[in-house]
Amino acid sequence: MSGWHTLAPPEVKAGAVRYGRIGEGLGRRLVMLLVAGLAWTIPALWVPTYRWAILVWDALLLVAYVVDRITLPAPKMIEVARRWKSAPSLGVPGEAEVTVTNRTRRSLQVNWSDHLPEELVAEMPGAEITVRGGAEQTSKYTVTPRERGDCNAGQMYLRYRSVFGLAERWAVADLRQKLRVYPNFEQAKGKSLYLARSRKIELQMRMMRLRGQGSEFESLRDYRENDEPRAICWTATARRGKIVTKNYQVERSQAVWAVIDCGRLMNTRTEGYSKLDRAVDAALCLAQLAMYSGDRFGLLAYGRDVKQRVLPGRGPAHLRQIVESLAVLRGEWPEADHVRAASALLSMQTQRGMVFWITDLAETAMTPEVVESAGQLLSRHVLAFVAVGQPELKRKAAEIPETTEQMYESAAAQELVNRRELLLGQLRQRGALTLESMPRELSTEVLNQYLHIKERNIT
Repeated sequence: MSGWHTLAPPEVKAGAVRYGRIGEGLGRRLVMLLVAGLAWTIPALWVPTYRWAILVWDALLLVAYVVDRITLPAPKMIEVARRWKSAPSLGVPGEAEVTVTNRTRRSLQVNWSDHLPEELVAEMPGAEITVRGGAEQTSKYTVTPRERGDCNAGQMYLRYRSVFGLAERWAVADLRQKLRVYPNFEQAKGKSLYLARSRKIELQMRMMRLRGQGSEFESLRDYRENDEPRAICWTATARRGKIVTKNYQVERSQAVWAVIDCGRLMNTRTEGYSKLDRAVDAALCLAQLAMYSGDRFGLLAYGRDVKQRVLPGRGPAHLRQIVESLAVLRGEWPEADHVRAASALLSMQTQRGMVFWITDLAETAMTPEVVESAGQLLSRHVLAFVAVGQPELKRKAAEIPETTEQMYESAAAQELVNRRELLLGQLRQRGALTLESMPRELSTEVLNQYLHIKERNIT
């Protein structure tokens, strides 16, 4: 996706304020000197004169602390900014910058900690930097988001002290902002090979000039024997005084839909990602490829209700809308309502289109509802039914059992695998294009299926 960096969150900047009731504490160097002063207690056990040395030492440290504390600037003299170098993308390491500006004349040692949600980081990022007087200092950290959707970044916590390190003050900067974690952009950017193949298909179709099929008007010609009466152009016939028929060609710009199941079966996680995450990545890659090929792309995501619907369109603004809709998709624990999804799609897409239904199959002795619902689309649309596979099930079915327990597990896995193949075979016999893809290869399989349909002009 070109220009995806424009989705990066805006920079936030704020001045620091005191943190807590006291807002200050002892510096590490002062604590170390106080501990070092305890060494006077050993000779003081035998020579009372050394007790005065302890008092003098502590008094000097107290005076030095007070002087250092008084000269420390107020928190309002420090400004903090957080800047994102790129949009947070699921599973993709991204970089953020923290800039601390010192508006005083003294150099400061600043410890900062950025309060970010668990969706972004496993541990709170932080660093210690030296900021010279009247200057600013920038430090960077890496974020690898683990969940899509909206989350909230919190405040920036500061502890700063002078170069002497005897006293320190505590402050906080209000850098709270709403962040949105998007699908995996890197995967979408890496599909340039499919874009090149799509361009080749488009050039071939321009040279072929397919006539007589499809529903897109191409030209007028004289009537020929066996032409269908519905193809007669009556207005042209009246003007010319002879029967004229319309030439049709295969649609060059058709509607391509991604229908995504967000029900409980899609919450299964493999290799750190849920099946829904993989489906979202596949839909984003498909949207980019379809629009590049001149098609219009639409989105329907559903659980118990329709969660996201975007009517077919194309262009950068439409792709941005698709990306925003995919980013906020969350899985549901109840079973999805597949019948409602099929009815919603049929009502929104009246003309013939191409539908990629990405889902999973329930392990039941009956025909799953999703198979019956998807079958309703076959009379009006080209249906590519994509079942997200289960790698663990495939591995268990392929294992050679060594114990009785493993034999039963392997037999059960083989039965489930065979049942899934039978269900997909039923849809295939009714005219659907079906495939079962492992989560990791889902994007590649979906793009190959789309190009397969375009190459063969399946309508």
